[in-house]
Amino acid sequence: MGESVPPRRISVHQALGGGLVADVLLWKKWSGGVLLLTSTAASWFLFERAGYNLLSFVANVLLLLVVILFLWAKSASLLNRPLPPLPDMEISEASVVKAADALHAWINRVLSIARDIAIGRNWKLFLQVAFCLWLVSYIGSFFNFLTLVYIGVVLSLSVPVVYDKYQDHIDEKLLVANRVIQTQYRKIDDSILKKIPLRSNKEKKVQ
Repeated sequence: MGESVPPRRISVHQALGGGLVADVLLWKKWSGGVLLLTSTAASWFLFERAGYNLLSFVANVLLLLVVILFLWAKSASLLNRPLPPLPDMEISEASVVKAADALHAWINRVLSIARDIAIGRNWKLFLQVAFCLWLVSYIGSFFNFLTLVYIGVVLSLSVPVVYDKYQDHIDEKLLVANRVIQTQYRKIDDSILKKIPLRSNKEKKVQ
C-alpha cells in the first residue's frame, strides 16, 4: 500500500475568494490596497480629528461635483468641446440579484443560529454567541464605530498577509490553542452544563 496523501491545503488567496478582494487584501494589487488604506485614513481623520459631519461633508462634496459637471457641460457646448466623460450610472440586475442572494443566505444563517439556541438549546453555540457579543460590546466601549471600521480595514490589510507568509507556524499555535479551549469546554460541560435538567419532547407532549 502506498503512503497516504495529506489533504491539500487551501491557500489564503483561495480562502478569500480568489478574486479582486483577495488580491487587494494580500497586496497583490498594491494600488487597490493603497487606495483603500488612504481613503479610510483620510475619512477617519476628517470625521474624528477635524470634526467634520458626515452628512454635511457628503452633501458639500456632491454639491461641488454637480456644480463642476454643470459648468463643464455648459462651457463645452459654448466652446464646442467634448462633454464630461460620464459612464452609464446604473446598477445591473445581476449585481442586485447577487447582493440579494448573499443577504438572504446571511439572514437565514442568523435565524438558524437563533433557532438552535432558542429551541435546540445548544449550550455550546449559546456560549460562543454570548462570548462574541460580549467581546464586541467590550471593544465597542473603548472605540466609536468609525474608529472600529478604520481598525478593521487596517487589520484586514495586514492579518491576511502575515498569515499567508507564516501560515505553518500560525496553524501550529492555533491548533494548540484549540486543544486547550476544547479541554476547558469539556470540563465546563461535564461539571455544569450536563447537570442542568432539560425536559424532553415526550414530557412536553404529556403535559
